[in-house]
Amino acid sequence: MELTEPQWKIVEPLFPPPKATGRPRRDDRLVLEGVLWVLRTGARWKDLPGRFPPYQTCHRRFQQWVRSGLLDRVLQALYEDLVERGQVKLDEWFIDGSFGPGERGGSAVNYGPRGKGSKVMAITDRHGLPVALHLAPAAPHEVTLVHSTLDAAFGLDHPARLIGDTAYDSDLLDQQLAREGIEMIARNRKNRTKTQDGRPLRRAKRRFVVERLFAWLQRFRRVVVRYERFAENYLGMVQLAAMVILLRQF
Repeated sequence: MELTEPQWKIVEPLFPPPKATGRPRRDDRLVLEGVLWVLRTGARWKDLPGRFPPYQTCHRRFQQWVRSGLLDRVLQALYEDLVERGQVKLDEWFIDGSFGPGERGGSAVNYGPRGKGSKVMAITDRHGLPVALHLAPAAPHEVTLVHSTLDAAFGLDHPARLIGDTAYDSDLLDQQLAREGIEMIARNRKNRTKTQDGRPLRRAKRRFVVERLFAWLQRFRRVVVRYERFAENYLGMVQLAAMVILLRQF
C-alpha cells in the first residue's frame, strides 16, 4: 500500500530523523509502506514483495515504532489537525467492541463468548472517525472496559455524551461516568427496568458510525485475525489501520 505525497508530508515530521553516524538508514516512507502492505494483505512478513525494504527491517522498525509510542503520537497529531480544520464533532462519542480471534495465543488473549482471542475496543466521533483504541482479552464484559478505553483517547477531553448499545446499560457505569460529567446513553436490556427516556435515546440511532468504523478496520486483514503474539504489536496494527482512515480525510 502506497501513501500519496500529501499524506506522507503530514506524517513525515513525526518520524525520528536518522542518526548522523552508522549504517545508512532505510527510508521511513518505504518501510511504512511495507508495513502497511502486511497490514492490508494479512500476509506473512517474509512474503513482503521485493519493492519494499527487507522484511526483517520492516518488522524491526514496526516494533520500534510500537514500543516508542510513535503510533500514539501520530494518531494524536492527526486528530489535532482535523480538530483545527473543523472536520470532527467531539460533543458525543460512540463506543463498541469487536472480537479478534487469536488461536496462536499471546498476551491479552483468553477465552470469551466467541472463542479464544482478544477484544478491540473503539470510540468514534459523530462522523465515525476513531477517537480511542484499546485492546483487552476476550473474556471481560465491555461495560468494564469503558474507562480504560476513554483513557486511550488521542489526547482529547472527554465528551458530554457517550453512546453505546445494550451492553452498556448499567446503573453503576451511569453513576461513574456522571461523576466525570459524561452522560451514558444506552438502550435498556430486555430484562431490566426502563431507566432512560426517549429523547436521549434518539441519539442511539446514530450508533451505526462505530459499527461502520469496525467495517473499515476489518478491510485490513491483519486486524481481522490476530497473528501477533504480543498485545502491543496487535494494537499497533489496529492503530496503523486507524492512521490510514484518518489520512483519508486530508
